Amino acid sequence: MDITQAIRARRSIRKYKAGQTIPREHVELMLEAAMCAPSACNSRPWEFVVVENAELRRQITQLHPYCRSLPDAAMAIVVCGHPEALPDVTGDGFWPQDCAAATENILLQATGLGYGTCWCGVYPDQARAGALAKLLDVEAVPLSLIIVGVPNENPDRRGFLDPTRVKYLR
Repeated sequence: MDITQAIRARRSIRKYKAGQTIPREHVELMLEAAMCAPSACNSRPWEFVVVENAELRRQITQLHPYCRSLPDAAMAIVVCGHPEALPDVTGDGFWPQDCAAATENILLQATGLGYGTCWCGVYPDQARAGALAKLLDVEAVPLSLIIVGVPNENPDRRGFLDPTRVKYLR
């Protein structure tokens, strides 16, 4: 599958075939894709937590109301960021954008490998991010939780080109 196909094939999957596993080499391809994402000043302000443990996946569903399909999926990848990665940047910095780019690369790589995914936002919900960081025992800020597994549904495509949302300056 080329990148054009992967972008158009990606869906938010909320039903997974239970009891499936993902080979380590596929997990590593997804993580490598994430770490190939661009980041401000090449700061790479991310770390990743791969949650395959069934009990932890169940506990996560108690903390995050929008990831109820996680127990049936094979795993979750939690993308965490380090806000301090660029200390001289004003405001909140660019770590959320950098981690979002890494998240999208995981989604596309997983699609290319034939897996279903669902991006569940964590940050900027401070309570949710703090609870998830505590459960996962990480210092970084959880930005997104990606459910990954073998899909048990094939929803219709929702994305499309909307020319009314494009302005050309020539």
